[in-house]
Amino acid sequence: MRVVADLHIHGRYSRATSQSMHIEEIARFAKIKGLNLVGTGDFTHPKWLKELQENLIQDASSGLYRVASDPELPVYFMMTTEVSTIFTFEGEVKKIHHVILTPSMETAIQINERLSRYGDLTVDGRPTLDMSAPELVEEVMEVSSENMVFPAHAWTPWFSIFGAFSGFDSVEDCYQDMTKHIHALETGLSSDPPMNWRLSKLDKFTLVSNSDSHSYWPWRMGREANIFELERISYKEVVDAIRTKDKRRFKFTIETDPAYGKYHWTGHRNCHVSLSPKEAIKLGNICPVCRKKLTKGVEQRVEELADRPEGFIPENAIGYMHL
Repeated sequence: MRVVADLHIHGRYSRATSQSMHIEEIARFAKIKGLNLVGTGDFTHPKWLKELQENLIQDASSGLYRVASDPELPVYFMMTTEVSTIFTFEGEVKKIHHVILTPSMETAIQINERLSRYGDLTVDGRPTLDMSAPELVEEVMEVSSENMVFPAHAWTPWFSIFGAFSGFDSVEDCYQDMTKHIHALETGLSSDPPMNWRLSKLDKFTLVSNSDSHSYWPWRMGREANIFELERISYKEVVDAIRTKDKRRFKFTIETDPAYGKYHWTGHRNCHVSLSPKEAIKLGNICPVCRKKLTKGVEQRVEELADRPEGFIPENAIGYMHL
């Protein structure tokens, strides 16, 4: 069975998200886009979780969820959320976003019970938690070994694992002894697999691509996605294909050209300045208009951490396709 999955979106209780992002509309436009598996997003928010409980029913054969009002609609839902952790590491403040996948509403509720001790889950669909990345993974994995955590939009300047402003230089530095539970990372709109392949230390992680959509429009939802070929669709099959980096089941990712990404190049949006890494470095990363420090783009950040030339393809790489 061909599965086209977008596992990272947001519900209507997240900041800057369409108020029309409710289950029926998400499912309707997912079908139009060609998606048949979508993350619920934001199960950590009590009001959104209540809507999920009211509007989804569990599919007996797959363990995933379908729209209660139209169970024959060929769109499945997986319980997912994104959270932000803020913590201090070696004297520096780190702000990292993570995606969490969990097999059921029951395990989602258990995760919420644990995470509510670290922050107010009612404030935002993507809650901010006063805990470290390793603490987050430990709490989530103690609920169920079937849960999955991976860094969201790994390269954006703010709130990402490799972000220029508050990130790390390696997955291991971020997750410490909990790295053993990290099997994937999300490339984000401003990077694609070839950019990530330039870092040999990322070879063991599966690269996933999702839309991080805040609206249901087809040009948003599914703009990046993951393509699986499974014997049957289920939470376990999808997560296991990601966890094991199984090229027989995980066929390829769909990518937006990273040049369209908001943070692909270094620049200053207010000053209408956008620079290649070479140009930015030549200027000392100082804006030529306002003379303030530039926002370092993803391509420049990749260049800093890369140990391989452009065009290198690892042996075990999962394929990709640009839209």
